[in-house]
Amino acid sequence: MLASFHKYRHAFLIGLQSNIVYRWNFAVRGFFSLFHLAVVFILWGAAFAATPNIGGFALGPTLTYFVVLLVLQFFIGAFNEDYQISEEIRNGLINQFLLKPINYFVYRFSIFLAARLVSGALILVPLLLAFPAIRGYLAFPHEWWRLALGVPALALSALLQFSIAYCFGLLTFWFLEIQGFVILSMAVESVLGGQMFPLDLLPAWVFHGAQFLPFYYQMYFPGAIITGRLNDPHVILRGIGLEACWVLVLLAIAQTLWVRGLRRHTAVGG
Repeated sequence: MLASFHKYRHAFLIGLQSNIVYRWNFAVRGFFSLFHLAVVFILWGAAFAATPNIGGFALGPTLTYFVVLLVLQFFIGAFNEDYQISEEIRNGLINQFLLKPINYFVYRFSIFLAARLVSGALILVPLLLAFPAIRGYLAFPHEWWRLALGVPALALSALLQFSIAYCFGLLTFWFLEIQGFVILSMAVESVLGGQMFPLDLLPAWVFHGAQFLPFYYQMYFPGAIITGRLNDPHVILRGIGLEACWVLVLLAIAQTLWVRGLRRHTAVGG
């Protein structure tokens, strides 16, 4: 057990070092994200100009939601893990993991955590610079239980997002190009994940239906807990249970794709 921990700890440290080398890529992406945030402030400011609240929320909590989502994207979002896995399969680099006592999923997840640590830390820099301009709009709830429920939701969300990217990456065993699948997933995620607008603004039947899909738990669910858009602890606990179920489902799918993909890979390679 301890040997396995040190093995993946070493993978995490290697991932940390390699991502620090490319820290400027994350930094530039973070600063450009501020332009997106500025557009969000302008558009929602215009929307609230005609009404004091939309969907039961004022301007401040709504803008706080988008600021939190920006931070979450850099701390728990999957950026290009699917393409990295795809590249390792296409180039045959995956073969080295077949000869070593290394779980490829855990190995890639360790690198994913290292990358998110670097990108998450770097997004805080432009946000700190922008803080004097946006602090008057931020409105966070103060209930202590949000932290207790938000942390497991965030952890499950990170595992959920990585698992989805991992599954898309493994599709390379069957398809030479996975870009179409990834773009389609990103398009659906941007809507049903609450990145374009808070999901609670959708019609009630669409909102409740979205809660049974994994996209709901990628960004909206943890963001809504932190910013107060979800207020019933029982509803949140039920959501964490559904989120955990989706994680288990995706882990099972990932294992199935891995086993069957290796059979195909071995057959073609042999």
